[in-house]
Amino acid sequence: MSTVPAQATEPPRDCALCPRLHQFIADWRVKEPEWHNAPVPAFLPKGGDDNVSLLIVGLAPGLRGANKSGRPFTGDYAGDLLYSTLKRFGFAEGEYEARPDDSLTLINAAIVNAVRCVPPENKPVGSEINTCREHFFAPTMKRFKNMKAILTLGVIAHQSTVRALGGRVAAHKFAHGARQEVAGFSIFSSYHCSRYNTNTGRLTEDMFVSVFRDIREFLDN
Repeated sequence: MSTVPAQATEPPRDCALCPRLHQFIADWRVKEPEWHNAPVPAFLPKGGDDNVSLLIVGLAPGLRGANKSGRPFTGDYAGDLLYSTLKRFGFAEGEYEARPDDSLTLINAAIVNAVRCVPPENKPVGSEINTCREHFFAPTMKRFKNMKAILTLGVIAHQSTVRALGGRVAAHKFAHGARQEVAGFSIFSSYHCSRYNTNTGRLTEDMFVSVFRDIREFLDN
């Protein structure tokens, strides 16, 4: 997979490729002018693109999480579970304090959302997923020349990742705890670490930890 310049993969602050998302963000800029309210860039490890061996793919920024803070999984419950688990397995260090200027840093891992802009009700539509994948998500993946593993959080993130790599979704269906090979990469899948999934028991902390244990073992061998 050839690498591409980072600046070519990050949407501009006023990206208008998806009119519905563009308007939603514009409305929130009026309501909360101090928030980020823009496409959320990838969160990179110390050393940048060349130090990424694991890419974590989420769905989209949460309204009061990444859309507010400007950093993936920062400011809502999903970040509490994700970053504590990353630290446990050596993919992060420092303190996660739910704000982008805390001391948390990533180690050999990057985090990006399949859709960069916050969608109404946390539900992007197909055209928005496809547009963001074509213009930003797929090109972002090409930046990481040392990437070996990808963790997809939820069905939409998984499907968009498979498509970005040129795979067939029907041949690589989402399943929690699964590992599949697509285009030379190992894709690990987990239910999204949202408060809803943990509150309903769909995803337990042990289930989430088990996926990261598999990833760590894979990367260390």
